[in-house]
Amino acid sequence: MTSTSQPSEADADHSSAAKHVHHGQTPAAWAGSSLTLVAFILGAIGLLLQNWIMFWIAVALVVIALIATQVLRKTGHGAD
Repeated sequence: MTSTSQPSEADADHSSAAKHVHHGQTPAAWAGSSLTLVAFILGAIGLLLQNWIMFWIAVALVVIALIATQVLRKTGHGAD
């Protein structure tokens, strides 16, 4: 016994109402990722050169990236 299931109108309405997924392609995601990348590169250079001031600046930049990402999300520039 095989049944061929056709999508009903209710299924079509449900799929059109589905939330759009941005997959990180938002200004908030780009800003946070870019700042974090720069921070990790700066931190690695600071560790290699044993320049602790540069390393701690990089750590602070990661914190700033987290804050900036959240602020951008709250102002509507990120995925909900």
